Amino acid sequence: MKSLKIVLLGSIPKGDEKRKNWVDWKVDYKSKIVELLPNAEVLDGDSISDNVGPDLVVGHDLWLVKQSNIVIVDGSKKIGAGTAQEMVIAKYFKKLVISVIPKESHHRKSNLIFHGIKIKEWIHPFLSVTSDYIADNIDDAINYIIELPKTKKVKGFDIFDKKISLYKKTLVQKGAKRF
Repeated sequence: MKSLKIVLLGSIPKGDEKRKNWVDWKVDYKSKIVELLPNAEVLDGDSISDNVGPDLVVGHDLWLVKQSNIVIVDGSKKIGAGTAQEMVIAKYFKKLVISVIPKESHHRKSNLIFHGIKIKEWIHPFLSVTSDYIADNIDDAINYIIELPKTKKVKGFDIFDKKISLYKKTLVQKGAKRF
């Protein structure tokens, strides 16, 4: 019996026409995970079709997140609403979330300027906060799992209240300009 369940989350094309030329990123992820983590079972939401209706699709995907020990998100391309919400639900279930976001991809940029201020390494704020680890690629993610200390603290759903409190303490109390 496999002792580790890893669910893969990320962009999946909608409809048969879009899938015709699609290269499934999960194939590479699964083969590397199975090779390097022989005790892992890999789950993914692509095993159900939207033709069963939204209630069953959402129930299925969230059940996978709930059953998993680790969530790996492919953020190498722009992620959609479903993936983003699954990441929030993963925090609700207190799951370890590893996001694979390569440098200079849609959700991660170097030297990005906002309001005249350069941010040396920008990662999409919501992906950064909901992730326990940002990996450059799937190999980096797997190495993180292999070296994962037993004492690693996983962010829970309370991370969102902590960020609201930080905002209020840091910016609101200081009378910062709001954009």
